[in-house]
Formats: sequence, structure tokens, C-alpha cells
Amino acid sequence: MSTAPQKLPLTAAEYLAGELVAQQKHEYVDGTAYAMSGASVRHNRIATNVTGTLHAQLPGQPCQVFNSDMKIRIRPNQPLRFYYPDASVVGRPNPDADLFQDHPVLVVEVLSESTRRFDELEKHAAYLGMPSLQGYLLLEQDRPAAVLYRRGPDGFVREDYAGPEATIDLPEIGCQLHLADAYANVTFPTTPGEYPTTGEESL
Repeated sequence: MSTAPQKLPLTAAEYLAGELVAQQKHEYVDGTAYAMSGASVRHNRIATNVTGTLHAQLPGQPCQVFNSDMKIRIRPNQPLRFYYPDASVVGRPNPDADLFQDHPVLVVEVLSESTRRFDELEKHAAYLGMPSLQGYLLLEQDRPAAVLYRRGPDGFVREDYAGPEATIDLPEIGCQLHLADAYANVTFPTTPGEYPTTGEESL
């Protein structure tokens, strides 16, 4: 994910202009741009599977799915940030000329050892602070398992899913995500063992 920072401070306009010509993507936090490290084939395959599965269920729906080339701008009540999630579903898309989206309903990240802490802590806090967000989905890379933070009447609730037979219902966007589809054609580094049952935990 994000690694060495560039010189600071950068204005948002300077950052966005630089991304148009940069050979490597960067994420932006409060005046600093961080170069993103590359992802494995497994990581990219999972992200592509999720994007394609959700896209296939959204024709005619108001929501639109975007891949990892689309930035999310996060600005209310916190330092300005631009992140590149692995996938996102947006309920009210920005104009086509924009370089980012402001109103994600669902954000998806594929975890790895190098990005786990950042995705589970800093990005978790930033995304869950967005008024539009209804779900933050984290997918494991080395086994078919996921955690969904879903908005409820009293805040976000954690839901755990594991095993290829698990299905994540996403009524917020009118979709379902079967883990078998998310992990189609993915080869894991070890043979998965037994998985815990699906459950919920209030945050």
C-alpha cells in the first residue's frame, strides 16, 4: 500500500495534477503524498473478481462500481485524504470529469501483511467517518474470509464471513457477494482449515 512519502506540503490540486502524469500511484493525507507499493497476482485477482461480480449485479441500478484506479476523497471533520481502494460502489457519482469520488456506499480492500495495519486502523477510521458509507469490506488474501463493517442504527457493526460457501448480503446496493465468486481462480499459499461461523460484533 502506501510507502515512502514525497516532499510536503502538497496542495490537493498539486497532488491531483501529479497523479495524472505519475508512473506510480500515490495516496494523499493532509499535504503528504505516499507512493503505493505493488500488489500480488492473488491480490489483483480477488479485487478484479469482486469488481466484476458487483458490476454484473448493478445494471439499471443507481449505484456504480469502480476499480482500484478511482480515488475516494475524504474530507468532512478530518484531514483531507485521497485513497485508492481496491474497489468501491458509489451511490451518487461525481461528474465524469472529476478524478475522485465523494460518496461511496461500499469500500473494498484486499488485505496483505504489508497493508493490514493501515487498512484496519487508519483507513478504517477515515472511511467509517464518511456520512455516505454503509459498508467497509476487508477481504483476506491467503484464505476465503472477509470482515464487513456495516452501518446500523447505533453505528457500525462487525460481521465475519469465512469459507467459500459464505455469502455476504449487501441490500444497501442491491447485491450479494459469494466468497466463492470473490476467490474464483485464486490459489492459496496453504490449504485452508476449518473456518469460524458467520457472526456479528458491535463496535
